[in-house]
Amino acid sequence: MMERTHVLVVAAGRGSRAGTGLPKQYRALAGRPILARTLSAFLRRSDLGSVVTVIHADDRDLYDAAVAGLDGLAAPVVGGETRQDSVRAGLEALAARGAGPDDVVLIHDGARPFATDDLVDRAMAAGRSGAAVPGCPVFDTVKAIDADGRITGTPDRSGLRLVQTPQAFRFGLIGDAHARAAAEGRHDLTDDAAVAEFAGHAVTVFAGDAANVKLTTTADLKAAERRLQPTLADIRTGQGFDVHAFVEGDHVWLGGIRIPHTHKLSGHSDADVVLHALTDALLATIGDGDIGSHFPPSDMQWKGASSDRFLRHAAERVRARGGVIANINATIVCEAPRIGPHRDAMQKRIAEIAGIAPDRVGVTAGTSERMGFTGRGEGIVAWGLATVRLPAAAD
Repeated sequence: MMERTHVLVVAAGRGSRAGTGLPKQYRALAGRPILARTLSAFLRRSDLGSVVTVIHADDRDLYDAAVAGLDGLAAPVVGGETRQDSVRAGLEALAARGAGPDDVVLIHDGARPFATDDLVDRAMAAGRSGAAVPGCPVFDTVKAIDADGRITGTPDRSGLRLVQTPQAFRFGLIGDAHARAAAEGRHDLTDDAAVAEFAGHAVTVFAGDAANVKLTTTADLKAAERRLQPTLADIRTGQGFDVHAFVEGDHVWLGGIRIPHTHKLSGHSDADVVLHALTDALLATIGDGDIGSHFPPSDMQWKGASSDRFLRHAAERVRARGGVIANINATIVCEAPRIGPHRDAMQKRIAEIAGIAPDRVGVTAGTSERMGFTGRGEGIVAWGLATVRLPAAAD
C-alpha cells in the first residue's frame, strides 16, 4: 500500500500564559479562531490523509463552533493530563482510522496558525527519514545560568536550533516511542522529538520558518493580530436595543448568567435582554438584519432557547465576512436585581460566547431613578454597542 501522510493537531491545552478568557486556540485572530487558521493550513491540501484534532474534554462546544465550515476533518479526540497523553490518544485514533506503520504523521501545535505550504512540504519529505523536526538558527547569544542567575557558560549557538512543529515521523516509530515512554512512566518530555530520542531514535532537523510562531502569551496574540490587521481598515459600529417585562418567576438570565430574583423576564426564548441587545448590535455592523429575522419568535424551535446561541451566531456572521470584533458593550437599566455583583461573571461569559478576550467586553448598569416602567420594577432595558473591523472594500 502506498504510504500516506496524516496530521495530528494538538489543541487540548489551557493556554494559561495567554491570560484569562477562552483557551487561546479558540480565541479570534483577525476574525477567525486560531485553531481554524491552524487546521486550514492542512485542510486546504489534497495530498494529506486523516486530519485529527486532540481537544480538552470540556471544549467540544468551543471546538464545534471554531471548525464550523471546515471540511475534511476527522472526529476530534479527547486528550489527557499531559501533552504526551494527548498525542498518544491522537495516535491511537489515527491507528483506528487505518494509519499504517510506514505512513508519515505530522504532529502540530494547535496554536501555530502560520504554517506555510512550503514548511508542510519539507515536513512531509523529512518525515520519511523516520523522525525529523523543523528548526531555526539561534542568532542571539545564549547563556547558561545556575539557580542564582549566575552565568555558567556560553553555548556555541551554531550548534543550537529553535525547534517548531509540525514534527514529522514514521507512524510506527513515534507510536511505539510514545507507548514505551508511557510504560516507563516518563511524562516530562516536552515535545515528540524528545519522545523519539528517549526511545533511542535519531532525530534530524530540517529548515523551519521564523514566521511559524507559537502563540503562547498575550503579547504573542497581540503581535499576531497586528500581523493580520492591515487589511481590516473598514471600522463599523452597530447599536442594539431590547426590553423585556417581568412576570412571575425566581430568576433572570442576564449576560448569559442565571441570577436569582423575585421575578423572571417574559420572552419567547430565555429573554436574556443583554444578549439580545448585543446580538442586534453585532448584526447591525454588517447590515445583516436583526435577531428577529434570524430567530423569528414564530418558529417554535427557539421557544425557551438559550440566548448564547443568538450572540454566537452573530459573532460567526461577522467572522464569515472576514471581520474581527474590536469591542462590545452592554448597558443595563433596572432597579433590581443589582448588576454589580454579577458584572465580572457577565463579562467573562459574554467574551466566551463571542470568542473574544474579556477586556474587549464592557458591562455598565444603572437605574432610572424610579421613573418609568423600569423605575416601577416592571422590566429591564438593555442597549448593546459593537465595534468591528472588516476588510477594506476594493476600489
